[in-house]
Amino acid sequence: MKQITVSNTTVNFKQIKDSDYISLTDIARWKNPEAPAQVVMNWMRLTDTVDFLALWEKLNNSNFNLVEFDEIRNRAGTNAFTLSPTQWTTKTNAIGIIAGRGKYSEGTLAHEDIALEFLSWISVEFKLHFIYEFKRLKIEENKRLKQEWSLTRALAKINYRIHTDAIKENLIPKNLTQQQINYVYANEADMLNVAMFGKTAKEWRDENTDKDGNMRDYATPEQLLIMSNMESYNAELITQGTEQKQRIVLLNDMAKRQMHSLVSSNKIKLLKNHRTPKSD
Repeated sequence: MKQITVSNTTVNFKQIKDSDYISLTDIARWKNPEAPAQVVMNWMRLTDTVDFLALWEKLNNSNFNLVEFDEIRNRAGTNAFTLSPTQWTTKTNAIGIIAGRGKYSEGTLAHEDIALEFLSWISVEFKLHFIYEFKRLKIEENKRLKQEWSLTRALAKINYRIHTDAIKENLIPKNLTQQQINYVYANEADMLNVAMFGKTAKEWRDENTDKDGNMRDYATPEQLLIMSNMESYNAELITQGTEQKQRIVLLNDMAKRQMHSLVSSNKIKLLKNHRTPKSD
């Protein structure tokens, strides 16, 4: 197990099959030091959480038990519904969460994609603190391994497959040409750009002919974090059948709320002034 300290909270993690599994139990202690397991269960009983966990498993786990998931999904959201990490992993053969058992267990661990979704629910400010500290540790580790770790690529990876899978399953009719399919993906990406930056990718390129890359290459870590959260939220809205004209308003409201929370935080300003100036 390795560990980092975020806002006076120690968070343990370890590498399993080339992926980092992060302790949800430790993250939950930031919210409730006395009952972290209850915090995790409160998150897992939400319908949106169950849907997110199932989508992650469908993308990454060929042995995911869809029959048991359907039974859990039918009960999710009711007042009497509860779901523990052990119940989830035992019933569905899930691999994204590893449930801790016993007094001396490591607690509940989750794949980094899932842990970052949990952090969004806990606190967007705490999530950004975590990402900065995690980035610092990765850069230090990879200096020794002579490898590069990029915050931009790490954030872009988190919800990309979930977002594109939601588009594929819900927005792309059958029998489209590849060009038409690409247009649907580009249209959704530009909707996120407008909600976050106030302009499309083409508008940004027209205004910045002297720059290479795209607008996300020049985004701040706060903007990248919020964009990652927006992709996850947009995937949920697409799955729920929300029209694009409604989604862009909801996503823009989310971006403004989260940005206000981040830029108004003195802790974030201090953290940015002392972060490692490498590999963004």
